[in-house]
Amino acid sequence: MAVHGTRLRSADASGRRRCIVALAGLAVPCQAPASPAEAVGARSLVVGPTGSPASFTAALREARDGDTIDLLPGEYRGTVGVIEQRRLTIRGLGQRPVFVADGRHAEGKAILVVRNGDVRIENLGFRGARVPDGNGAGIRFEKGRLRVERCVFTDNENGLLTANFGDAELDVVDCEFGRAPRRVGSLPHLLYAGRIARLAVTGSRFHRGFEGHLIKSRARVTELRYNMIRDSNDGGASYEVDLPNGGQALLLGNVIGQGMHTQNPVLVAYGAEGGVHPRNELVMSHNTLISEGRLPGWFVRAWSDKVPGFDGVLAVNNLVVGAGVFRLGAGGSFDGNWPATLGMLADVTTAAFELPPDSWLRGRAIDPRDVQGRDLAPRAEFEWPVGTRPLPTDWARWTPGAYQR
Repeated sequence: MAVHGTRLRSADASGRRRCIVALAGLAVPCQAPASPAEAVGARSLVVGPTGSPASFTAALREARDGDTIDLLPGEYRGTVGVIEQRRLTIRGLGQRPVFVADGRHAEGKAILVVRNGDVRIENLGFRGARVPDGNGAGIRFEKGRLRVERCVFTDNENGLLTANFGDAELDVVDCEFGRAPRRVGSLPHLLYAGRIARLAVTGSRFHRGFEGHLIKSRARVTELRYNMIRDSNDGGASYEVDLPNGGQALLLGNVIGQGMHTQNPVLVAYGAEGGVHPRNELVMSHNTLISEGRLPGWFVRAWSDKVPGFDGVLAVNNLVVGAGVFRLGAGGSFDGNWPATLGMLADVTTAAFELPPDSWLRGRAIDPRDVQGRDLAPRAEFEWPVGTRPLPTDWARWTPGAYQR
């Protein structure tokens, strides 16, 4: 079956790929730098939700290494698959296409399974993943390198779940994870990284969990930058960030918030199940930590006795909002951190979690550009509803919390 809906031109001297998608009166020009999953001479395979010009299943079967599968807008109901190519890009065109599980799954694991390769998935939605063992995912990432960008995960047993291969790397950029299934005892996690080499999450939003955690990572290196990790008041998650096996963790410029229906008072948990990695450290810089629960929150808790070589938290310029304990939850080095109340923020009801321009806390943080030999300064801020906006490169008036402007 022919599934090509494009006319491809060879790459120009700068290595940029040019194509024109001309299909049923739709003209979609695309011109983008070749990604790691693309190569000179790669094809674009265009698919639609009704199987015209081709089905996603047929395109996935025909795609060769370096190809791109472009999805036209619509709902891809009951469409699942296993990605076995070594290099592949899968992306939605225009208004975000959505995979709706409709009771189907690939290998009893997920809507999409990424087997082992250098794969990029962009501008797609994943909804309703259910599998017999209750551990279904929108995407199950097993091995290799995966970048997920501008995707939305809703109502899945796990939004995005990885295996435990020690050399796997996962990057999540400008994505949304939310609305965990409300099934008592199921412990759904919005994002769950196993014992992989690296998890990096940037500019993404996590909300409306239930019993499970918003982010759970067993990775050797976990980097969370400029995210909105806040369970809203109609959510009921446990930890907002769970790092059960320690490792090297950097939390920089995030809003991390706990709602009134939380299942556990701890917002950030480190080492609860014991360390397994050669290096262990938890660095928290310029985060806004918010407790809106009925009881006082435990903003960070570290099980130092369970993690070999862990010397405590390095916490710099965090804004701690609401009732609860911060420094008492973990030993270590704390500097430039300030307490605040919800009323001191600009407008909690509209998720404006910055300090007002006239706040007396403005400019009261320490210089984060050299803290024990580390540059812990934020370079951007989370921008609603997903994404980031950069800070000026010459920024030097530091304020506690995730927002500087």
